[in-house]
Amino acid sequence: MSPFLGEVLGTAILILLGDGVVANVLLNRSKGQNSGWIVITTGWALAVTVAVYVVGHVSGAHINPAVTIGLAAIGQFDWAQVPSYIIAQMIGAFLGAVLVYVTYLPHWGITDDPELKLAVFSTGPAVRNPAANLVTEIIGTAALVLGVLGIGHPANNLAGGLSPLLVGFLVWSIGLSLGGPTGYAINPARDLGPRIAHAVLPIPGKGSSDWGYAWIPVVGPIIGGVLGAVLFQGLFG
Repeated sequence: MSPFLGEVLGTAILILLGDGVVANVLLNRSKGQNSGWIVITTGWALAVTVAVYVVGHVSGAHINPAVTIGLAAIGQFDWAQVPSYIIAQMIGAFLGAVLVYVTYLPHWGITDDPELKLAVFSTGPAVRNPAANLVTEIIGTAALVLGVLGIGHPANNLAGGLSPLLVGFLVWSIGLSLGGPTGYAINPARDLGPRIAHAVLPIPGKGSSDWGYAWIPVVGPIIGGVLGAVLFQGLFG
């Protein structure tokens, strides 16, 4: 398998299991309905862990443009490969969202709230304040990339089977601690790919895809990813 297909598959797994847990919690008459934030954050952590285990040996399992750009910014990834990785991540995110839609097909029509349907696919702020929301995404993604680089540092002797699990714990921690204001996209593909899927899929009773907010979970994570990588390089490089 090529790195391109690895990123497609890894990101699709991430979204299938990540957006899937949100659908389970939010959609009417799902077995997991109303099970809450702990279930959502745990599901996303496990989604990351599984995706990294499956394709880490193929592509490095960036599964996130913010990680790809952050690594390139500090010379740990070839800039020439950045566009293909981001395209692969976007394709994978879209496909994963489509699979979630199919999995929960009977539940869309019996869920009345269009905002809940959108929340399955993409993030939205608890309090809409663009500047504050942007800062939240920057901080969360900086913590993500800083943590990923720390886990992968040779001095920690964590290479191999334990690293993906620890990255999952990192994402779990970010969700629990920093996810409240915006729903913690911390990944442009995670938000934009499924938001596009929401816009084009025949979801009954869906509302707006909230394109006015959509730039924040794209721009914020990219800035945060670069800042986190540069900070790590400055402190430990």
